[in-house]
Amino acid sequence: MNSIFKYICYATALLLPFLAFPKSSEKKITIKKPDMEQIKRDVTDPHSKYYYPRLMREYERNETIMTLQDYRHLYLGMVFQEDYNPYRKPNKNAEMEKLYYQKSHTRAELDSMISYAELSLKDDPFDFEQINFLIFALQKRQKTNRAAIWQYRLNHLLEAILSTGTGVDTVNAWYVINPHHEYNILNFQNVVAEHQKYVEPYFDHISIQKTSDKSPEGYYFNIRYILEEYYRKFPEE
Repeated sequence: MNSIFKYICYATALLLPFLAFPKSSEKKITIKKPDMEQIKRDVTDPHSKYYYPRLMREYERNETIMTLQDYRHLYLGMVFQEDYNPYRKPNKNAEMEKLYYQKSHTRAELDSMISYAELSLKDDPFDFEQINFLIFALQKRQKTNRAAIWQYRLNHLLEAILSTGTGVDTVNAWYVINPHHEYNILNFQNVVAEHQKYVEPYFDHISIQKTSDKSPEGYYFNIRYILEEYYRKFPEE
């Protein structure tokens, strides 16, 4: 595994445990390994209901009518878009970061947090950290309808990942399109990451703190498309 990719995952591990993602919904998620070739055909066909520009327009319309299948195509279909870039650096602003972790906020501070998160999400619509912060600020500002819409989006994006497998072995690894999302998923599962290792040919394994004898040692993530994009962008590595 190259050093740059390791660094990205390690830096993410240091950052994300501070986040408080919503608990998983009570409904049982149907597990189905994605047919990526079919998803590619669907999201690139202008006549398909899963045509990517159409899906993204629906996502951005502030509706809560999209299904889990829609979200699977939206999330996984991103890897077949020209602007797919799993190595995009997250928007960071020291002043905003300081605000996020204050115990209390003024109305002006919350409005600044909302504006900054929305701006960041225009650059990367699947920045789960910024979505989480946006929900927090909207709730504090009592903008309950907008907060509920973003909560729906976040839950369904995370469930889209969880629906790709169980994570217990390489055959059932969870598919992710960004290395940051590995730790987002672990936070969503309310588990704490300990160590990460690369497993050939295209898996990450993250060991976790065991909470019981029945707890798994860790979880596997399918990072095939992240690696393919890396080798395309950095062929000399």
